[in-house]
Amino acid sequence: MALELLYDDARVEVHQVVVGPVENNVNIIRCKRTGEGLLIDAANEHELLLELCQRFGVTNVVETHGHWDHIQAVEPLREAGIAVAVTEQDADMLPSYDLTIPDDSVITVGDLLLTTIATPGHTKGSMCFQLQGTDLLFTGDTLFPGGPGNTFGDSQAFVQILQSIEERLFKQFGPSMVVLPGHGKATTLGEERPHFDDWAARGW
Repeated sequence: MALELLYDDARVEVHQVVVGPVENNVNIIRCKRTGEGLLIDAANEHELLLELCQRFGVTNVVETHGHWDHIQAVEPLREAGIAVAVTEQDADMLPSYDLTIPDDSVITVGDLLLTTIATPGHTKGSMCFQLQGTDLLFTGDTLFPGGPGNTFGDSQAFVQILQSIEERLFKQFGPSMVVLPGHGKATTLGEERPHFDDWAARGW
């Protein structure tokens, strides 16, 4: 799958590649001034991801959550000296990791700042990331075009993911915020917000 330049301004470039059997989106954020990069979700196709990490100066990986399809390249990237971070709640889902990510913290990528937003529901430790100074929100499997991520028939988790989306995403950010999910195409919070009650009634 071809590498796509999703976003480009004077400070930052964001690239995306789709990998693996369930077509995971892997995003790379790069600070233009320092050349430092960060990769979101070491999902699969580790040889390709290692090549991209080298090209874009990636020294750190952050995981949106611990499901198998998002972590297949974790160990090869760690073996190459790239640090992997995940929430404490999902840490035991990974084969190995280096750091845990607290909620409402800031990750630096050169001059860039990435805010962490805990959004439990899809997994206990699901995390979204917002790139400050842009309208880019990386939602993993928490929010997609058309609704929340799968909660696998768990009614409590479904309530939780709806609360996460409403309280941590819809109430915190404006309608122009671009949602970059873990699979599939992008959307915006403005496009998705009017359908919230329908999702709740639908029950999945």
